[in-house]
Amino acid sequence: MRRLHRWLLGAAVVAGFLGGLAACQDTLRRERVATCRRALPAIAPQAGIRLLRAATGPAANTVRVDYADGNRQHWLTCRFDAGSTLVALATESTSLSGPSLYMLKRFYLDTPDAEAGDPAER
Repeated sequence: MRRLHRWLLGAAVVAGFLGGLAACQDTLRRERVATCRRALPAIAPQAGIRLLRAATGPAANTVRVDYADGNRQHWLTCRFDAGSTLVALATESTSLSGPSLYMLKRFYLDTPDAEAGDPAER
């Protein structure tokens, strides 16, 4: 009987741990998607852009944002460190240099303007 109780307790602890881990991963994914999506107005400042999709990207620690400018579709990809820090951003035509990425983060993404300009909120 004690073995059964220990087994059940162990199973409950593992299930709780895995549930917590899944919740953390979902929160991290949402933060990354929001950060990349919020970079869009600074990268493509035209008034007519429409957000098509923002989701986990093709490689580990990446997010891809698809958007339309008129009838043309475009994309940008953000790469993150193991957390939610943006370490690279690329479009179909260019990659941001280190100084440009720093300026984007320091003077736009880290301000209330980025949240206010989030294309998902329009």
